[in-house]
Amino acid sequence: MKWAIIIPDGCADLPVEALQGKTSLQVANIPAMRQIAQQGVVGGTNNTPLHLPAGSEVANMVLFGYDPDQYFTGRAPIEAAAQGIQLGPHDWAVRCNLVTVENQTMVDFTADHISTQEATELLDACQKAFGSDQWKFVPGVSYRNLLLYRGNAQTSAPFNEHTRSRAPHDITDQSVIDEFPRGAGSDILTRMMEASVEVLKDHPVNKKRIAAGKKPATNIWLWGLGRGPQLPSFESRFGIRGAMITAVDLLRGIAALVGWDRIEVPGATGYLDTDYAAKGRYAVEALKKYDIVCVHVEATDEASHEGRVDEKIKALEAIDRDIVAPVHAALKQYGDYRILVLPDHPTPVTTKKHSHGSVPFAACGKGIPTGGIATYDEPTASASTSQFPQGWKMMEQFVHGKL
Repeated sequence: MKWAIIIPDGCADLPVEALQGKTSLQVANIPAMRQIAQQGVVGGTNNTPLHLPAGSEVANMVLFGYDPDQYFTGRAPIEAAAQGIQLGPHDWAVRCNLVTVENQTMVDFTADHISTQEATELLDACQKAFGSDQWKFVPGVSYRNLLLYRGNAQTSAPFNEHTRSRAPHDITDQSVIDEFPRGAGSDILTRMMEASVEVLKDHPVNKKRIAAGKKPATNIWLWGLGRGPQLPSFESRFGIRGAMITAVDLLRGIAALVGWDRIEVPGATGYLDTDYAAKGRYAVEALKKYDIVCVHVEATDEASHEGRVDEKIKALEAIDRDIVAPVHAALKQYGDYRILVLPDHPTPVTTKKHSHGSVPFAACGKGIPTGGIATYDEPTASASTSQFPQGWKMMEQFVHGKL
């Protein structure tokens, strides 16, 4: 028995005027996804409880079958796990974006997709200016980095579970004046964010970027903080061994926390230029070794954050052609199988940010009934009788073919 999950991140959307009131899923040429819908079931699952952030950190944990009220502690600790960073009982991890803020407006939450090398140099400068043995900047990939707080039993941590911070991708093109951290320890984070402006302003990396016509990294933006979570392994819960294919540290972290192996694919970027076909090939090969293989693709989410509906459609079509189609074909060679396609959360191109709400899923395979549905999109899913208001309950039903 083999299983596959394909996640076109943030592909769920609202109707778009430029598409005559349709969504990207409705317009895109996605025959492989529609074949899964026709051969199985289409439904809706809510992976983003209203009392938690409408982001990938919560949504993907829910998607994999973990109750966020029991296991979610914050985004940054998940990304720390992706880097193999062990968080002690008194430690905290904080997500650190390099961003472009102009005239108190969040112009670009990626600092124009700054390179990893450039980001490393800028974070080194911040570490020297206001870091310490207790406060340590850790480079990640591109604009996605971490700040670690290393505590001890003798000193109380400056944060608590009520400390709140805003994701920079949720305030694109908006004022940042009222979006700084709130609650215990927020003054420390805010001081660091403000101090970074002077450190980065005249840094050689930014001077070169400006000269090359690129946006500078004007600030660090600190958010998504939390302590290390403890999750039971996926195998201990469902009895099957898994692997993750992704270019995003958050998904690598979730894979590490649930005990899945992580497969790195050359050319996988976490952006619109990712090598979709390579991801598809590696997934097909991984099925030979693992019971369940998950392929996560960030491109659809990135297109939404940039408000580029044309690129979102192109990304969906590439995912369908180069990943869903070959993976489904490979699964059929094993006889008994199940395949699931769904985004983690909605990211409307009109708002450019993650949102709460149900997302459509399509699944087929052994034990999954055929519902006679001809397509895969948001309206079809919302009209289905197969709904999971508590999305974390859906994975068990998929694994056991009871959708």
